[in-house]
Amino acid sequence: MVTLLSDNQFQKLITSFSQLPGIGKKSATRIGFHVLRMDPASFQNWINGIKESREKLHFCEVCAGLTEEKICNICESPKRDSQIICVVEQPEDIFFIENTKEYSGKYHVLNGSISPLDGIGPDQLRIKELIERLKEGEVTEVLIATNPTLEGDATASYLSHLIKQLHIVVSRIAHGITIGGTIEYSDQYTLGKAIKSRLQI
Repeated sequence: MVTLLSDNQFQKLITSFSQLPGIGKKSATRIGFHVLRMDPASFQNWINGIKESREKLHFCEVCAGLTEEKICNICESPKRDSQIICVVEQPEDIFFIENTKEYSGKYHVLNGSISPLDGIGPDQLRIKELIERLKEGEVTEVLIATNPTLEGDATASYLSHLIKQLHIVVSRIAHGITIGGTIEYSDQYTLGKAIKSRLQI
């Protein structure tokens, strides 16, 4: 006799949720049961909300952060400091840094970090686009906010070497974030402290 928990369709549902970052099999199972308990109208609204976001959200043509327009509000805003660019690995890092309310400049998303073991070199990242932005001459400081991991540090060193040749100040987020950790899992106070105490490299 086949029970619900070994049912093929239910396992497919669990596998689908398990693909999301930070969701293990246990959490995926709880989410699966929750979805199955939802009334049809709520379920449809939930699905429609996800579909609408997926269709309307895309990446900014300048910084590669998330936006509904061609260029995001941060890049367009005259209130943001155009003389400093914060370089991050992923679009979601912008969200976490913005929550600290300690940074008022603009951003540039690399879409990853240098990782030879994974076959990711500088050419696979948005480094060329960053250098092109810097050559426009408006930026005086680049704050590198890659994760404090081996890959993040390697990326920071590589960028520092390139950017210093343009006679632009290079700084790196400093104290506060645990070595080996990620920006995503840092609390707002810790991340804010790291931005405030950045050091030139």
